[in-house]
Amino acid sequence: MEPNQLRLSAAAHGHGGYDSDFSDEESGEKSLQKTKRIEEDALLIKPFQKAKQGSVVHRQFAAEECDREEARKRRFHLISMDAYERHKKFVHDYILYYGGKIEDFRRSGANDKTDLDVIRENHRFLWNEEDEADMNWEKRLAKKYYDKLYKEYCIADLSRYKENKFGFRWRHEKEVISGKGQFSCGNKHCDEEEGLKSWEVNFGYVEHGEKRNALVKLRLCPECSHKLNFHHRRKEVKTRKKRGTAVQSSKEPKSKKTKLSRSAKKKSKKKTHKDQVSSDDSGNSDKADSDDSNAEDGPSEADFWKGPLREADEKSREEEFDDYFQDLFL
Repeated sequence: MEPNQLRLSAAAHGHGGYDSDFSDEESGEKSLQKTKRIEEDALLIKPFQKAKQGSVVHRQFAAEECDREEARKRRFHLISMDAYERHKKFVHDYILYYGGKIEDFRRSGANDKTDLDVIRENHRFLWNEEDEADMNWEKRLAKKYYDKLYKEYCIADLSRYKENKFGFRWRHEKEVISGKGQFSCGNKHCDEEEGLKSWEVNFGYVEHGEKRNALVKLRLCPECSHKLNFHHRRKEVKTRKKRGTAVQSSKEPKSKKTKLSRSAKKKSKKKTHKDQVSSDDSGNSDKADSDDSNAEDGPSEADFWKGPLREADEKSREEEFDDYFQDLFL
């Protein structure tokens, strides 16, 4: 090609030699529209709204944001549940992800113990200082129960009396209030209230591998007493009456008679003494006084052969006061 033709083609491609009158107006309008759009977008942006990213975010950042949002939702869901529902959800998720059976998660109650089981294991019929030396919470619970029992009379189990085997236990509060074991028969299966007898039994028993003995008291009806003494007779406890009260009650009428007789004797002695002084001589009066003094001092020799001497009863303070006032008012 010739050089002139090359110049024309270059000018045509680069619009070097040609120009338009409307090109500047179009570019100005486009710039104005763009600025208006930017201003409108600025007005519509909220203060808490994040800026738009022109480029696509990284995959790891997107995954972290998704996990964070999922964890937030899960947390709110768990907080809204109660403890039992939460536990069930965790167990269900564990079985779903790792496999297994729901029976494997059920708690076994074979080793569970109640307070009654603890007391039965650590209970003692009698506690001594050695038992209280090394105390844990189980023994303290059993000791607290033991302190609430009433240990005057026992309740007996005589169902195996033919084998000479008996069971005894202390009474609790309800039995004491109802009179069981004291005002009614102490046998566990008997409620007889008449003809009760008190028995004292040497109770031998084995407790925690140690042999012990205890002296216990119980009250039984005649039929249950026969069961208790089926092999050999036990010691019966009898009430002892006070001798002082019985003797005083039996001697009360005698003491009144002796008071009257003594006062009458004193009167008669005074009268005879005055008569003897007025009528008889001084010698006779001395003999009468000596006879009276001998009679008052002690018994005569003939009285010794009649029988053993009666012991003088010791007067009580009330009897002495009665004698004193009787002498004053006569």
